[in-house]
Amino acid sequence: MAEAVSRDDALPAALAHWLAERGFTLFDFQREAIDAWRRGESGLVHSATGTGKTLAAWLGPVAEGLAAPTPEPPPIRVLWITPLRALAADIAHSLRRNAEEAGLNWTVELRSGARQRRRLPTALVTTPESLALLLSYPETVRQLRSLRGVVVDEWHELLGNKRGTLLELGLARLRSLAPELRTWGLSATLGNTTEALDVLLGGPDRGRLVGSEADRPVEVTTLIPASLERFPWGGHIGLKQLDAVADAIEGARSTLVFCNTRFQAEAWFDALLRARIDWVD
Repeated sequence: MAEAVSRDDALPAALAHWLAERGFTLFDFQREAIDAWRRGESGLVHSATGTGKTLAAWLGPVAEGLAAPTPEPPPIRVLWITPLRALAADIAHSLRRNAEEAGLNWTVELRSGARQRRRLPTALVTTPESLALLLSYPETVRQLRSLRGVVVDEWHELLGNKRGTLLELGLARLRSLAPELRTWGLSATLGNTTEALDVLLGGPDRGRLVGSEADRPVEVTTLIPASLERFPWGGHIGLKQLDAVADAIEGARSTLVFCNTRFQAEAWFDALLRARIDWVD
């Protein structure tokens, strides 16, 4: 989050206090998504990586929960669908932490099986495949009638493939169970945003397209080895440049390191932590 016009007085006091305590000022697109959720609207948040799409989608339900608190965690309100199983635990942890810090008593869990067949958490993080399985249980179908909204993370990963079609069927079933259901998609890499929104919501002109218009300058710098003669031309993943990459990360406020494969990501993560042990926390 960065500088934006502050209109936090319209938020529940507990949420406004949490934002102020952390020095957060909402972007206009985040405010727009939160307000749209509270009005019962659906839509698609399309914004660059690192601009706060997760908060834009999550703070709507949080604001709604804080505006009408309950003494006990309520039944399921939000389904958070992620196509990336490896990130599900991190997403659940982030949502749970934000809710707790804002003073909301919701339970946030990953899809885990038998225990949840008796009672679902207030917010459930799952995948399209697990949602399909969930909808096959008679008791779960009954529980899902309290659902207020669905958030589909990384919508571009599902749009136009079989997993996306499976999710579209699941969303159609959820809407039949909860006719007032809100559906929000999150993505940073869509060229066809209008079509992506229509597919997500099951038809044209059914939702709002929310996006960040932050104009960020792009500067490309290439890290060149000190000696090209001693740099391997094949069969490497770039670890010869570990010190240079670590220095570049250290000189930035926040950094995303993109890798070509999962193995390469794990190798670089391990190597960076060995090079900078103080980064562990």
